[in-house]
Amino acid sequence: MSIYQLKPAFQNLLRPLVARLARACVTANQVTVAACVVSVVLGAALYFAQPPAWAYALVPLWMFLRMAFNAVDGMLAREHGQQTPLGAFLNELTDVVSDAALYLPFVWLLPNPPIWMALVIFLSALSEYAGALGTSVGASRRYDGPMGKSDRAFAFGALGLLAALGWASPTWTVWVLPVMAALLVLTMVRRVRGALAELSALKTGAGTKH
Repeated sequence: MSIYQLKPAFQNLLRPLVARLARACVTANQVTVAACVVSVVLGAALYFAQPPAWAYALVPLWMFLRMAFNAVDGMLAREHGQQTPLGAFLNELTDVVSDAALYLPFVWLLPNPPIWMALVIFLSALSEYAGALGTSVGASRRYDGPMGKSDRAFAFGALGLLAALGWASPTWTVWVLPVMAALLVLTMVRRVRGALAELSALKTGAGTKH
């Protein structure tokens, strides 16, 4: 189960807005790049300024808006004829950059050694690479959980909100990154196995038709 599975309902809510954006000649690539720029600026501001904990309330707010941006760019591409090879690259690369920028400031909040944050950022990027590799073997782009992009956004957004409210105690937040790392490994395994199972099913289906 992953929060990603709620995406269709979220897209239905955004569809009227997407239609208006398309009529205004807004492109999917513009939305993708804009989301990345805001993510990097916010992440850099929180990391370098090391503001008080209440400033981390901006993270859950932006995480929600970023999910909307991601849904909008995909709908513009698929439903309004804006799919391009460049867009496919931008979609994958900007997500990884945005994730790293938004996760990094939490190194100042969490009691773990910085290597744990580096590990979570690395595994997050690796899990997205594992999902994208499905297309290279003839399967679909895999979005299996339990720690996909939407799940990570929820986790860090919730952590940012708890920190802003003063509820992020070192006694339990010390477990956040190790648990996320373990779930990211499981996510990679599920994505690889899912792609291989999908490919096997496709081959079996093709063989049955012959």
